[in-house]
Order: sequence, then structure tokens, then C-alpha cells
Amino acid sequence: MKLKELKELFKKELGGLYDVEEIDSFFYILIERYLGLKRIALALKPELSCSEEDMEPIFKAFEDLKREIPIQYILGETEFFGLPFKVNSNVLIPRPETEELVDWILNTQKTLSNNNKLHVLDIGTGSGCIAISLAKNINHAHVYALDVSHEALEAAKKNATLNHVSIEFIEANILKPETWNTAFKDLKFDIIVSNPPYVRALEKAQMKSNVVNNEPHVALFVENEDPLIFYRAITKYAVDNLTDKGYLFFEINEYLGKPMTQLLKSFNFNAIELKQDIFKKDRMIKGITNK
Repeated sequence: MKLKELKELFKKELGGLYDVEEIDSFFYILIERYLGLKRIALALKPELSCSEEDMEPIFKAFEDLKREIPIQYILGETEFFGLPFKVNSNVLIPRPETEELVDWILNTQKTLSNNNKLHVLDIGTGSGCIAISLAKNINHAHVYALDVSHEALEAAKKNATLNHVSIEFIEANILKPETWNTAFKDLKFDIIVSNPPYVRALEKAQMKSNVVNNEPHVALFVENEDPLIFYRAITKYAVDNLTDKGYLFFEINEYLGKPMTQLLKSFNFNAIELKQDIFKKDRMIKGITNK
């Protein structure tokens, strides 16, 4: 089959599900992954063809795309903050806005003392993208990563190995305060960060079906009646377990910037800053303890 014919098939069959740019991107990603061909190859040799056997994994991926399975899950990998990550249906696919959160933390931590080990906790680590990116970029950091999902932690551990960083993983439920002392062994942290579930059930209809139908709901959704349930628990933990002038960072629901600001104020955090992402949406917030 000629590759130009395959490209036309992609456009025809996937056109109702994805925009033209996405379809082109899928096509070129797959021919590079499975055929070792760069985009320029098709431009230089428009009549280029491949055997049916060589095409088999591309057609399998094509069928998965028709079922709206995310390309990252099809490939089993993605990139975050310039680092490779393995992903599967047990973990969320890392988002660009979370990269902005990591960048904010990295710029902020430069103001902290480099004389001692910096203790960092990532709550709800998922694939480990936040924890691993911080460990990779802060030489003096001792990073801990918590998740309630054993399967997610297994994926995160593999990603830590892949990226050659040492992280202490904790399997625990942050919503159960009675387990905190056991899970954390009375540790104190200079930075606590979390990207917890924050999509309200009422917002599900606004989301793309490939996200709703494939990514883990436990990492995405909260009940409409109490959308700040994870933020409240994490903030309560942070009050007692951050060092003096320690930092608490969150990725947040774009519609809940004001309630989040009020939440941090109610726990007496100082220097509260609500930050927008590149799309001008309230997406991140930080506060500082003052003990």
C-alpha cells in the first residue's frame, strides 16, 4: 500500500472525530514509530509503499484511533517537561498546563536555601510526572510521591527508573487522616504539590469523549456537591506538615479560583497567588505557611 493512500484513508475515516492537524500528526507519528520514516520521506518519495506486514501495527493503531483511544495510550508513552514517560489507562496523560505548574515550582524553589536537602511531596502522583520532573531538575531535593492507586504507583516507579531519579513512593489515601502518621512517619516538607481530581461531574459533558471514556475517573472527577474535597484534606495536612515558610502548590479547576483562594486563607496561608495558564485560565495557586 502506498503511504499517500494510507494518509488519505486516515483523513477519510478519522475526519469526523479529529481535526485535520491532529490526523496529520497521528499519521506522521505512527509512520515514524512503526516504519522509521520521517515526515520528509513522504515529501521526497510520494509513491513510497510498504508491505502489508509492515503496515499491520499502523492499522491496529488506526482502529484504536477510530475508537477514540488517546494516541499516548496507543503508543504507551508520552513526553512531559522534556522527559519520556510510559503511560497506560491507570494514569492520566500529563497535560501542558501541569508543565507550567512544574516550571512555577522550579522558579520558586530557587529562593529557598540550597544548603540543606529540600523535601518535596507530590500528592496524587499518577504517572509521576510532577515528582520525577522536580527530582530531575532539583539536585538537592528528596522527593516523595503518594497515590491511592497501586497500579498508578507501579507506573510511576517505572517512570522514575526510566528517568534515573530516586523517589520514595507512598501508597495511601490522603482523605483518611488517621493514616497520615503511619504513611508519612511524621515527615516535614518544604514543598507540597498536588494535581488532585478537580473536574466536577457537571463538567463531564464539556470534555472530549476520548478523555472521559479512557482516562481513569478516580484521577479526574469529584462530586458537584464538594469539588474541593481533596484540596481541603491536602491543605489540612500541609498546615501541620510543611516547614516554616513552606510552599503549597495546586493545579486547580479553572472555575474555582476564588473558592480555592478562600480555602487557603481559611487555613492561614500567606502570600497566596492565583496564576493563569497560557490560555488565561485560573489554573494554579500557591500559598506559604507562617508558623
